[in-house]
Amino acid sequence: MRFVIDGRVFAAIPDMVAGVVVAQGVDNTRERPEVSAMLAQSVAAAQARFSGQEVKKAGEIVPYREAFRALGINPNRFPCSAEALFSRIGKGKGLPSINPLVDLNNAVSLKYVIPMGTHDLKDVPDAIEMRPATENDRFLPFGGGREEVPDSGEVVYAVGHQVRTRRWTWRQSENGKITAKTSAVFFPIDGFAGFNDVAVKAAANELAEKLVACFGAEVRTGFVDRDHPEFVWSF
Repeated sequence: MRFVIDGRVFAAIPDMVAGVVVAQGVDNTRERPEVSAMLAQSVAAAQARFSGQEVKKAGEIVPYREAFRALGINPNRFPCSAEALFSRIGKGKGLPSINPLVDLNNAVSLKYVIPMGTHDLKDVPDAIEMRPATENDRFLPFGGGREEVPDSGEVVYAVGHQVRTRRWTWRQSENGKITAKTSAVFFPIDGFAGFNDVAVKAAANELAEKLVACFGAEVRTGFVDRDHPEFVWSF
């Protein structure tokens, strides 16, 4: 299986990088107190860091907003997932527990101030791509409902013509949602060379360690950039 970023994405954002963590043999059926504690700690730190502040002006967030603009996405209408998380927490709304895998993803994302995704790998035949959308692509909103047709050229995460995330890191689909039945999962960790690529790698390493220690998973990690646009893995 492979993850690949289309060259047209790098043409718009030359310094983009992505850490990749893939796990299989995950047991997501029972509570993980250590993950709950990690999430609570990350939320508390985020609350202290961003309380009463305009998250969109934070130094950790500005490069993502600039990258959204480079991709033709209005970050005021469609903020990246990290900005949305920190804005919620900064307003004192907290962050609910979803399930252990999603909680771990959110805890690491908050700790390193980096947008991260979680995708169930069930029924993924070959590849996950980050690429401009095509006219045949479809997106099923989280929670279900009517399928959407992404804007032409909109940067998406996709499996075939099934869009997993619209507008880069803005919103994930019902397809690929993490549930108690999830046993294989793909985590993309998006950042920028020379800005937070060290943090991207640190987040990937910590995530991998927690997946092994807390979930008993088998894990593969990778790193994708303009010079190495594809990561291939097998178990």
